[in-house]
Amino acid sequence: MANSYLNKTFSGAPTNAKKGTISMWFKLSQNDSSSNNYYRLFVTGADGSNRTDLNIVKPDADVDSNDTAGKLLFSHLVGGNNYTWRTNRQLRDFSAYYHLVVAYDTTQASASDRVKIYINGAQETSLDNSSTIPQNTDLFFGNNSSAHHIGNSPHYSPRFFQGLMAHFAYVDGTALTPTSFGETDSTSGIWKFKPPTGVTWGNNGVHLKFENSGNLGLDSSGNTHNFTVNGNLKQAIDNPSIGICTLNPNLPSPSGFIISQGNLSFACSGSQWQGAVSSIAPTKGKWYYECQYTTGVGIKLDIMRQSPDLRHMATNNQSYGAYSSDGYGYQLNNSGTDYYCSNNTCTTWNSSANGNSTKIYMVCIDLDNGKYWIGANGTWANKTGTANPATGTDPLHSF
Repeated sequence: MANSYLNKTFSGAPTNAKKGTISMWFKLSQNDSSSNNYYRLFVTGADGSNRTDLNIVKPDADVDSNDTAGKLLFSHLVGGNNYTWRTNRQLRDFSAYYHLVVAYDTTQASASDRVKIYINGAQETSLDNSSTIPQNTDLFFGNNSSAHHIGNSPHYSPRFFQGLMAHFAYVDGTALTPTSFGETDSTSGIWKFKPPTGVTWGNNGVHLKFENSGNLGLDSSGNTHNFTVNGNLKQAIDNPSIGICTLNPNLPSPSGFIISQGNLSFACSGSQWQGAVSSIAPTKGKWYYECQYTTGVGIKLDIMRQSPDLRHMATNNQSYGAYSSDGYGYQLNNSGTDYYCSNNTCTTWNSSANGNSTKIYMVCIDLDNGKYWIGANGTWANKTGTANPATGTDPLHSF
């Protein structure tokens, strides 16, 4: 959602400004290089001093000399008072979706029951900041006097959310638990998505599924509170029920190497070899990935055994898998010559994969039998015979 967001000003009064629930599934994207110290999830209010908002401290930020990076922050500011709840838990996993639920009910007699934060079905009881909001306080969520923003703050710039978001829900007038939106898988024990059913949404409740690529702000709650899309917001196939493999910005990468578009694209600076590793590291089975080389002077498509020391990935001309002693791959350089490489040694090889910016490169890996194939545009590149991953013949590498 970088540089994109959704917004909506409700036309009618909320059912109850003292009670409500926010639920969303999100997957963090790259650590951006801007001054954006907060990733904005859901924000509303008249101005910076009168607002209710839900944010994540940027995963690589240090905004107050404490290690607050990646912490979830829920705030209500009004009349010079600042009520804040911040988790000790730090959200730094870029490979999976988080499920976040914030339920508030300021009518509760006990102050500790007025705001509850849940991540992946479990309540966050360890907080490094927990305010006592006065009983019967009205929050700004659901109000009809100011716009509600998803993925952006109208009060500060630039403050966008960096990542993917699915099944955003705001329930007006009821404080719910996470089981309205998720459940534990009986086999894996993992918290997973379930469609919200039987929910009383309230006057200004909304459920954005993001299923309609032509209308990403479509409300499915029955209230027809459609949100307006701003910027170049795009639909992704990655979702809480799939969780695709992406590039991993948590691991070392060279200076000037920028990961974007939900960790599916990258750009390099200068003329040095720069790269990144994937968010999933399989140990067995058969695997396939593909990519498009859009611009530049060369490409490397490698695999390597996971090493406890990946510091070489942060160094120009060492930031690739085949630099490793247990790495194997393919290289196309700026002269149009391609090579097969392993253990930081490359052998000249003229293949049909020889590339340009219009080609879709394909890599197939058989970890059970130690084989690697490279191809492009639907055709596997032959090494000495006829390459065919389906039959296991003529791999570029055997390991």
